[in-house]
Order: sequence, then structure tokens, then C-alpha cells
Amino acid sequence: MSPRKRYSRPAATAQQPANHNESAEAGNDGGYNAGIAVFSYIVGGIIVWSLIGWGLDNLWGTRWIVLLGALLGAAGGFYLSHMHGLTRQSSNPSGESNADSGPSTDGDSNAK
Repeated sequence: MSPRKRYSRPAATAQQPANHNESAEAGNDGGYNAGIAVFSYIVGGIIVWSLIGWGLDNLWGTRWIVLLGALLGAAGGFYLSHMHGLTRQSSNPSGESNADSGPSTDGDSNAK
């Protein structure tokens, strides 16, 4: 053995629960981060494509391309957020929606 003292890391099992709790807390934001992302995609799309439309309006002497750009930006922002999976509801942890689960299995106790 060498006379140098070796530094040993703590066992990985001691660190896993802390990291697991941190990731669970970060994922349990109630959809706030996804909502902000959807909002920024849509507003950003409206701003960018409106500015492009405004520039084309000034270039070509028209007045309606800015509105078309705003609509295109809103649609594009929603499309991007949908493609990134930010617009789906994730209330069911298995990934299927409540409508896909079928009829209730509690019997006819609630029927009138």
C-alpha cells in the first residue's frame, strides 16, 4: 500500500434517496413549468412571426401580413408545444387518460 491516504466516496446507496426525493419534488410542480413553456412558445411565435409580417408589410406596402404572421405564430407555437408533449394531461401516472379506462367497475350502486 502507498503511504498516501486515499479518499473514499460514501456509498452510492446513501446518496440515492436524497436524489430521488429531489427529482420527485422537481417533477411535482402541478404542470406549472409546462404551462410556462406553452405560454412562451405561443407568445414567442406570435411576436416573431408578427415582426416578420410587419417587415414584409413595410417591404411590399400591404397591411394584412402582420395579422397573418400573428395567427401563424400562434398556431406554430401551439404545434411546437403539442409536439414536445406539453399539452397532454398527465393526471394518470400510467399515461392513459381517464376516458380510455372504460366504464366504472363499482357496479350499479350509483345508478338511479
